Amino acid sequence: MRFFDPNNPNEKKKMIAAAALALVAILVLGYVFFGGGSSKPQTTTNIRSSPTPTRGPNARETPPPPEDLSIYQPVSYTGTVASASEADRNIFSYYEPPPPTPKPVIIQTPSPTPTPPLVASGVSPSSVYARTPTDFSLQLTGDKFTPAVRIVMDGRELPTRFIGPQQLFTTVPASMVSNPGVRTVMARTSDGHLYSNTVSLNVSQPPVPNFNFVGLIGKPRFNDIAVLQDKSSKDLNNVQRGDPVGGRFRVVSISEKEVVLIDTALKIRHTLPFTQDPNSGAPFRTTPRVIDEP
Repeated sequence: MRFFDPNNPNEKKKMIAAAALALVAILVLGYVFFGGGSSKPQTTTNIRSSPTPTRGPNARETPPPPEDLSIYQPVSYTGTVASASEADRNIFSYYEPPPPTPKPVIIQTPSPTPTPPLVASGVSPSSVYARTPTDFSLQLTGDKFTPAVRIVMDGRELPTRFIGPQQLFTTVPASMVSNPGVRTVMARTSDGHLYSNTVSLNVSQPPVPNFNFVGLIGKPRFNDIAVLQDKSSKDLNNVQRGDPVGGRFRVVSISEKEVVLIDTALKIRHTLPFTQDPNSGAPFRTTPRVIDEP
């Protein structure tokens, strides 16, 4: 039996392929064991070709020609180099500007108040009670008054009667003293060229009755009796119209809602509204009115 038939073309091709594979295997093994085992890598050096011909070993080395420096341009730097900080300087410190200089306070000297050309020294009466029922006369005393001067109270010019350079008279309406307080009085001309200093008129609270209206007793012919209680002693007093109360007051009228008293000296009226009996907590009941018996 023959393994290879040289006359068979297929057998020739198989033998050629086997020989080629064996050659490749031999080359690979040779590279692995002989060519690739070197630890020193191969380096490729690019040598710049020089136009100068190669000299012999005994020839002298010619120095290279000088380099042309005209291709380089000088660099001109005009910047400012920052100065180095001191070695012992605190890097955490910073510049603090000094506090602003305080501006001097200019205290202006107040100009003196000009002296009024007229002089007012006082009024008569110097005090009145509030709620005065009628107008009252007022006298202003002073100096340098003229017939053109008028008495002015709280900015309101009043009709004035000239008595002399030291005395003026006027009538004050009751409405100007309806409330307690202080009123300013001065002398002044209508054009304001002449004026005086101001003086005060005191308006006081008038005396008030110290009673409460706590009950009413109805009588025939409407002759009612009012029950008044003293606020201090809590005593009860039965009064009718015209009766005195508290020494200086007198009963003017009595109704189921209020009792009206009048100050006998000042002629000032006071109203006492109906209130509850403080002892019982309820108001008095009025007695039913009856027709007079024959």
